Amino acid sequence: MSCCTPDGSCSTNTATVEVAEGTTTVYNVSGMTCGHCKATLTKEIGALDSVLLVDVDVEAGRVSVTTSGEPDDALLAKVVDDAGYELTGRAA
Repeated sequence: MSCCTPDGSCSTNTATVEVAEGTTTVYNVSGMTCGHCKATLTKEIGALDSVLLVDVDVEAGRVSVTTSGEPDDALLAKVVDDAGYELTGRAA
């Protein structure tokens, strides 16, 4: 099977993925139970100016946050708490 299309162009189905440069910090968060929790925290934390990437692991009770500089733990705790969850500290 060829990767070339009938018009002679090449289609390898490769995609460019941009990797976020920054500082990644993992936090312990209690109160998460489902996909809605994941979506809520991803949206609320992701709305912060310095946040580049948010990865929520509901089962592990952890949220990884990649920021453009040093993370503001107090601000993140407030956002998480305001969303109805509890940021209990940085993961070890």
